[in-house]
Amino acid sequence: MNILITGIHGFVGSNLVVSLKGRHTPYGLDIVTPEKEGVIKTFLWEDIQLYSFAYQNLPEFDAIIHLAGKAHDTKNQSIAQSYFDINTGLTQKIFDFFLKSSAKKFIFFSSVKAAVDSVVGDILTEDVIPTPVGPYGESKIKAEEYILNKLTVDNGQLTVDGEQLTVAMQHDSAANCQLSIVHCPLSIKQTGLYPPSLYDTWAGK
Repeated sequence: MNILITGIHGFVGSNLVVSLKGRHTPYGLDIVTPEKEGVIKTFLWEDIQLYSFAYQNLPEFDAIIHLAGKAHDTKNQSIAQSYFDINTGLTQKIFDFFLKSSAKKFIFFSSVKAAVDSVVGDILTEDVIPTPVGPYGESKIKAEEYILNKLTVDNGQLTVDGEQLTVAMQHDSAANCQLSIVHCPLSIKQTGLYPPSLYDTWAGK
């Protein structure tokens, strides 16, 4: 598959490329475009603008994995609006691009902070009512809501304007860069996009 990965030069993106190269064809979307082993080409965010020159020459993608975002500043020195500009704004931009593209699968790595500020115990279940605290978590939940508001469930299938799509939103723990077992109802397991072995690896099993 041709897979477009946003934030491909970050920690998770770099490791994801190692896992995918050889079996798939990774492309990147980031704020920088250095060469990376296994990546065919990295595009800039302005390249996915509808009227940009680069947009007319983009390859056809089968799937998009959205990793890009502003990391949680534990020292609280970041301007609050910057979280919404990046975490919410870039998610809106890439999801809108997804809807116009040939891709049929979209995966969004959100954050557990979109659900709660901290987890009491070892597991946070899917039925938790989101109560994000601070601009980081709030910007993440707004990004999730944007995606959900674009989708319609038709006979048990996710559709946009009648077209069936696969969408997954996975919460990760920014503290240890490992995926937690917390995920939205639109989970990776439910979409069937990944084999169980890969899901279990990401979930730390």
